[in-house]
Amino acid sequence: MSDQGLLCYCRAGFEPDLAAELTERAADAGLGGYARTERNTGYALFLGDDGDALARALPLSALIFARQKLRLIAELRDLNPKDRIAPMLDALETFCGRAGRPDRHSPQAGSGLPALPQQPSFGTLIVEHPDSDEAKPLAGLARSFGNALRPALRKASVLTAQDDDRFPRLHVCFVTGDHAFLAESDPRDSAPWPMGVPRLKMHADAPSRSALKLEEALLVLLSADERARLLRDGMRAADLGAAPGGWTWVLTRHKLHVTAIDNGPLRPHVMETGLVQHLRADGFAWHPTKPLDWMVCDMVEQPSRVAARMAEWFREGWCRHAIFNLKLPMKKRWQETRLCLERFETQAGKPLTIRAKQLYHDREEITVFATPLV
Repeated sequence: MSDQGLLCYCRAGFEPDLAAELTERAADAGLGGYARTERNTGYALFLGDDGDALARALPLSALIFARQKLRLIAELRDLNPKDRIAPMLDALETFCGRAGRPDRHSPQAGSGLPALPQQPSFGTLIVEHPDSDEAKPLAGLARSFGNALRPALRKASVLTAQDDDRFPRLHVCFVTGDHAFLAESDPRDSAPWPMGVPRLKMHADAPSRSALKLEEALLVLLSADERARLLRDGMRAADLGAAPGGWTWVLTRHKLHVTAIDNGPLRPHVMETGLVQHLRADGFAWHPTKPLDWMVCDMVEQPSRVAARMAEWFREGWCRHAIFNLKLPMKKRWQETRLCLERFETQAGKPLTIRAKQLYHDREEITVFATPLV
């Protein structure tokens, strides 16, 4: 079972929470397996006897603590720094044979027919490392090794001549210089960024770094079509706990009119957009007199209380769409997450599409997007 399962990346320190989530979701799908983790490594393995079934049953969009979900091909230890490529090619040959893909070396063996060009198994190569303090020094190795491995894969007809997302992506994840994982991802069911991390730049006008959380949430939790449909000029929104104005500023960049609710001040240039009304009020008490298109909330409060308040907004019809954060406790974070989301869904009183993720710019929290179920 050592090479059957999933490799998932996460925020360092949240490996037990990701492991608990994978274990419970696999059990709910009727699939057996076990998690293998080490604290602060930035990844977790979930191993079972049917990696393909696990990959199908656990889509990345449903996983909260996983930044990236990969189908494990092989784990390679004690790699020789002088030749890391040969054992990887051997492992890929074994995997392709087991998966029913063409034999790269003798496609027509024994047939008496001339050899035919083989269709590659992978369309993109990504060489990376987990997002952990221990693995960050491997960034240089990942870059140089990718430059060496890519032509070797193409010579062996394993990789397409140019990047092509019609094929699975091949991932090489170094956890140390002599220890790596080979894995693959489906472009339709994986994050497109190395390590699953979108690299967003802090805008000079952003009032706070919290702006990056909402920008990432809109990028990760909404599709391109949803962003076009649900963030239109002139829509109206409320930002609960708005000061100093990071999330309000992001909404105004999409030309939304925002009512910013907070007893604290907003940065002057946020008010100068002409799209913001600042009300000094309590986000747990204020509500609009007319329904709004959006409500966003990044208030620091117990997650159960925030979940209940968010449900009230949907139950009373005060907003149509929402993005909010749930600040998590130090222990049993998966259990608290599951309970809060269940409470929110039940108390909202209407069918909703709910997506949640611990984003790269989140800390001890998760971000939730909710919209009416279509």
